[in-house]
Amino acid sequence: MPQNDFSTMPPPGMGFNMPPQTPIFTDPVVANMAVQYGQALVGSGKQMMDKEIEKYVSISRLKYLFAVDTSYVSKKLSIILFPFLHSDWSIKYDQNEPIPPKYDVNAPDLYIPAMAFLTYVLVAGLLLGTKNLFTPEKLSIEATNALAWTVLEVIVQLITLYITNINTNLKTLDLIAYSSYKYVGYLMKAMEKNKSLPILGVRPVPMKLFATWEVDRTPPNCIPRYVCFNYF
Repeated sequence: MPQNDFSTMPPPGMGFNMPPQTPIFTDPVVANMAVQYGQALVGSGKQMMDKEIEKYVSISRLKYLFAVDTSYVSKKLSIILFPFLHSDWSIKYDQNEPIPPKYDVNAPDLYIPAMAFLTYVLVAGLLLGTKNLFTPEKLSIEATNALAWTVLEVIVQLITLYITNINTNLKTLDLIAYSSYKYVGYLMKAMEKNKSLPILGVRPVPMKLFATWEVDRTPPNCIPRYVCFNYF
């Protein structure tokens, strides 16, 4: 009966001579292919995301509406507050496309409406705080109400344009911009009505100061000296 000859097998711990295996990604060719594939995958994902976002909000239009500078903001605020001093209301175009707001003060923007809305909400919270009525819930209610009214105004405008069949180049974002400039006026009205706030108006603020170190070093029958300052 034939028997297995174990004398020819390698001892334990020693195998047959095998070529050393190197990690696959250490190969420059494979690594470059992986990098290119990853970049292509990220690029395609970004394009798909941009297409989905463009269905609801135009990114290029948002960039246009936020293309402002300091000079534009100052001029636009002066027009909003004193419209009767402005005469030329025409919008400038370049090859049938409106030029960015920073080059045309009559062009709509979303920077001033966004900042005015946020400031309006903060001032509303400040006014609630001065009356000891501030709570996060009330602040959120104020912000939600203001946003809801703006959305309602834009919906009414869109419905009116559709019913009257008026052809216009105004987009939904343009209507939001024009409808939100009113928050600048709201802020000025709040400053006028609430002059008791130091940051919203000019009113003397009395402050009484006395030197406590003098009181400690003087006899008990000494009357503390008070000094009153009025800050305007």
